[in-house]
Amino acid sequence: MTDSSARTPRRAPAGAAVLREDVTEAIRSAVFEELAAVGFARMSIEGIARRAGVGKTAVYRRWKSKLHLVLDLVTAFAAQGLPAPATGSLYGDVRALLAVASHTLRHPVASQVIPDLLVEAARQPEIADAIKAALLDSQKGVAAAVIRDAVSRGELPEGTDPERALELIIGPLYWRLVVIRDGLPKGYLDGLAAAAVAGLKA
Repeated sequence: MTDSSARTPRRAPAGAAVLREDVTEAIRSAVFEELAAVGFARMSIEGIARRAGVGKTAVYRRWKSKLHLVLDLVTAFAAQGLPAPATGSLYGDVRALLAVASHTLRHPVASQVIPDLLVEAARQPEIADAIKAALLDSQKGVAAAVIRDAVSRGELPEGTDPERALELIIGPLYWRLVVIRDGLPKGYLDGLAAAAVAGLKA
């Protein structure tokens, strides 16, 4: 006897339509192109859809507005996080953190999207709050791990502020790569790591 289920094609489950991942990725790529071309203020769902080769409804089925779309990219980028280094020394941890951060800050989200959003954040508080939540949460955890390990080894005193440490370590690198968009001379990360460690110990 033949199994009838082998001859009958399966029907797709009823309910919400499945969102194709290739379409989602095409839309995300189109966001970068649109931001580079016109900036966040002039960016539109219509322009994004046109670049992605899809209809506006394909965008709206995934995101309610251009703000939600861009913040989704920022959140996904931040969620990747910086891995907490564990080299056995404060200098080693800071140097490793800077190496990963220098790569991360060259990503289009960090170098193009976030600076554009920061301009809009001055006019729209919800953007500022969303960026702060997306970017700081995971990075604070990494900084806290580095400081906790350094305190346990006796390299830093109890009560060292992880948030201040994160600003001291990453701030100069962000300024150089994202704000003034300059390259990193040979030995720059070594010197910056040494300076950051000296500042944390001071």
